[in-house]
Amino acid sequence: MKSTSILLAEDDVNLGNLLKNYLAAKDFDTSLFTNGNLALKAFPEAVFQLCIIDIMMPEMDGLTLAKRIRQINPQVPIIFLTAKSQKEDILEGFRTGADDYITKPFSMEELLYRIQAVLKRTSASITSLKEEKYTIGKYTFDSVKQLLLFEDESVKLTTKESELLELLCRHGGTILERNFALKTIWTDDNYFNARSMDVYITKLRKYLKKDPSVRILNIHGKGYKLLT
Repeated sequence: MKSTSILLAEDDVNLGNLLKNYLAAKDFDTSLFTNGNLALKAFPEAVFQLCIIDIMMPEMDGLTLAKRIRQINPQVPIIFLTAKSQKEDILEGFRTGADDYITKPFSMEELLYRIQAVLKRTSASITSLKEEKYTIGKYTFDSVKQLLLFEDESVKLTTKESELLELLCRHGGTILERNFALKTIWTDDNYFNARSMDVYITKLRKYLKKDPSVRILNIHGKGYKLLT
């Protein structure tokens, strides 16, 4: 399963490296560029599925970079990072073609939610975000048909069961954070939705029990991890 490829243009080296390392831990293939010219040069040479661009950068500002990227690929989603919060700057960012806009300082978790929302909304990467089939131990999971296959048997999953299993697959080997899953599938991380998700996790464990090598672990205080 391929990782989503992100172009990150950020002239603050410390922040850039922090973001790159965080996104790498979340299984995003992130390339960091410290000015607009470097980012623009790299863009046609690789397949990026999302661009995260700081507006205030040397040599070429983020708005200009976004315009040039849009000329090369009108479809690639763009999230702007900036310390600016004035209404006119936000509007200019969206006029340039931004899919979202996040103002510094921000939390890593917020950025992750925004990335997920933008990718889901724009369907930027079918191969990285919506693979049709996943291998889970001896199981095959068809996310489009919402079928879990084991030898000659198949289980038809509900929509939420399928969405939750797909998130677990995409985070395979890493932690799927509870809040992230709740906001992605249920749009709200309130108590009742959290209890509902626990029920769905229990159902998925039951469906997967025929292969003892497949486990969905509870990571206390954080979320779940799918292991095969």
